[in-house]
Amino acid sequence: MGMDVEVVSKLIIMISFIKHRKIYFGFSGVLIIASIFALIVFGLKPGIDFTGGSILEIDYQETRPLNQEILEKLNEFDLGTIYVQPTGEKGVILRMEEIDEEIHQQILEKLQDGKELEEIRFESIGPTIGQELKQKTKIVIVVALLSMIVYIALAFRKVQRPLRSWQYGITSVIALFHDILIPLGAFAILGKFYGIEISIPVITALLAVLGYSINNTVVVFDRIRENLLRRGEIFEEIVDRSLNQTLSRQINTSLTTLFVAGAIFFLGGETLKYFALALIFGILAGTYSSIFLAGPILVTWFKFRRGRTN
Repeated sequence: MGMDVEVVSKLIIMISFIKHRKIYFGFSGVLIIASIFALIVFGLKPGIDFTGGSILEIDYQETRPLNQEILEKLNEFDLGTIYVQPTGEKGVILRMEEIDEEIHQQILEKLQDGKELEEIRFESIGPTIGQELKQKTKIVIVVALLSMIVYIALAFRKVQRPLRSWQYGITSVIALFHDILIPLGAFAILGKFYGIEISIPVITALLAVLGYSINNTVVVFDRIRENLLRRGEIFEEIVDRSLNQTLSRQINTSLTTLFVAGAIFFLGGETLKYFALALIFGILAGTYSSIFLAGPILVTWFKFRRGRTN
């Protein structure tokens, strides 16, 4: 049994992530181009958190009417586009332009129309608040990115060979760009064809992905730093060894998180559904980048400085 474990261990160490880095770069390049195309052509569909509007969630005691029936009942209020989103077995969430309390009560009466229903929540967000949330969201994202770059630079300040500490920071930013752009591209496509909106929970999930991604990348970089203390290995071999040594940890951590996010998406409430979906997209992209992009980018940068491309 001891021999089997040793053989398996050697086989794992022999996996070369660096050798096929051009394939990984090409695959990520296709995803990034597709995401940028989707963001430019389709754009993101902002929720009422950012545009302003009202959310009404109700729960029918018996049978929930069809979406078309609900829309027909609300036609007389001239509310523009109304988004009807079923939730649970008998519930429904209505998203519409901002309404006052009088219209709110009239809508409830119209929807009741002989049916018993319970109002779960009613929220109204003005356009001013929506614009303020937009600005604060941008600031939060920029501050988070800058904080991570500073952290990487400080954590690896003693690493001077064969690359400088700031180069680890730049590589981390490239990986983060990859990890956020791909989920955003996916949501641009989902927004175009399925009407899925970008809301505060989705932004929160993307910020969580930033932290998750940088954590995975730092684990790999930290192992590279430890292995750099060993003599007699070229940089490419050190990066390959480090990736192999952290591979099981990366996969196990990602799988356990994906199981939870998947359970929330399929079994959780409607409010957290797209929060979980953003997490799933981001974790998949982040795990891929920490294994197949971050280390290979360092090696490519190193070889570029040495005048080699293979």
